[in-house]
Amino acid sequence: MSKTIAPGKVGGLEKTGFLGFSCSTNIAYNFKSLYYLTFLTMVLHIPVLTATVMLTIGTVWDAVNDPLIALFCANHSFKNGEKVRPYALWCCVPWAATIILLFVNFHITQSWTIVISVLIYFIFEALYTFLCMPYNTLAALATKDDAERKSINAFRSLGSCIGSGIGSVAIVPMVKLFGGLQDHKIINESDSKALILTAVSMGVICIAGSLFHYFTSKERVVSEPEEKTDKISLVTAYKMLFGCKSWILNMCYIICYGITQALIMQNVNYYASFVLGSSGLATPILAGYLVVAIITSITAPMIDAKLGRKNTMLLAVAVIVIGKLPFIIAPETIVTVIINAVTVGFGSTVAFIMFNTNRNNITDVVAAQNNRRIDTLIAGGDNLISKLAEAAAIQLMGVVLATVGFDSAAEVQNAASVTAIEAFLGWVPAVITLVEILFILKLDIPGELKKAQEKKASAELSGK
Repeated sequence: MSKTIAPGKVGGLEKTGFLGFSCSTNIAYNFKSLYYLTFLTMVLHIPVLTATVMLTIGTVWDAVNDPLIALFCANHSFKNGEKVRPYALWCCVPWAATIILLFVNFHITQSWTIVISVLIYFIFEALYTFLCMPYNTLAALATKDDAERKSINAFRSLGSCIGSGIGSVAIVPMVKLFGGLQDHKIINESDSKALILTAVSMGVICIAGSLFHYFTSKERVVSEPEEKTDKISLVTAYKMLFGCKSWILNMCYIICYGITQALIMQNVNYYASFVLGSSGLATPILAGYLVVAIITSITAPMIDAKLGRKNTMLLAVAVIVIGKLPFIIAPETIVTVIINAVTVGFGSTVAFIMFNTNRNNITDVVAAQNNRRIDTLIAGGDNLISKLAEAAAIQLMGVVLATVGFDSAAEVQNAASVTAIEAFLGWVPAVITLVEILFILKLDIPGELKKAQEKKASAELSGK
């Protein structure tokens, strides 16, 4: 058994590799999140309720495969002894291929289009899990130093912001570059080829980012000699997770974050198209979000060092809610939606860095409580439940839009549809964000870790 390498600094090139991976995968995933529902409804002309059912099924599958793939990763090692890093090498090309397939118009019957689209979506989500689940745990395996983990997650967040920008702000210009949106303001069937070429471009970038991360990263933290290394069952793993109060509270925090992000991402293009009158107006909204998110990715570790973890998380909640108030009052003006976007950019970026650093620290808590590391299952476990919540939110959104008479084929929507779209960007995520306060106030990872370490030391002393 190799001994654990002492905690230490992680080099700038390695952190940049984390940034590159996050950037490249977010290019693809945010492109999918922002435009796939639009593609299904406005290019393939699938009814909105059917389309959201498709997304819900895909999200449920993504949720279910998370702990299964995490369990596989936890119980298997590569020939070089590594647990997670090589997935970036082996999964990037197949995943890039599914990004392209998602945006293919096969020109077949709608029934077969739905079936094939769901199957492709299933493969897309499974490969995404194999690619990103190990990546989510690598910060915990790169070092045991909390400051370095926080720094890695800040680089990850910065990469996520840059990727989100390329995958959202740059989409309309890229679609136009490839011959789309030439004589119309809203994406439609004539833009199919341009969307595919855009997806191809992003797939190539995704492959490059994954390979850069693979060749610059290292796994340094391994199991202690006295820790258990035998294979673990899913039932046993979940008993360990639910035995950790910090994991439960952080999971609830992630659920709130995931639901609000899902609602915002699925509705921002509908808002630009049907409230502001042009798909292209999503660009300045997302640009405002992006600029603030990039700045926040750089400054969040400093804010955390100054205010402390809990106060930083509470600050993020306050900024999001305050920023939504002008939008809730006057939702049809570009100024209030930009204010909404930039405050969400700050709050969601802080939340992303904090809950991922929490995850990294929770791996140490669970290891101290159970005498074994289950790094991949920390993220895989809470992803199952949080993504089921996101799926329910997306499905509820589809039901609401269908009930109020949303028509994806129409360039102008009825008043009830517009009100629903505005609500999904305004007061609904505001209320959910406020709920986060309950979980933040009860979260005490250092306290739980100290208690587990003291109990472990006492047991070892008694054993002697």
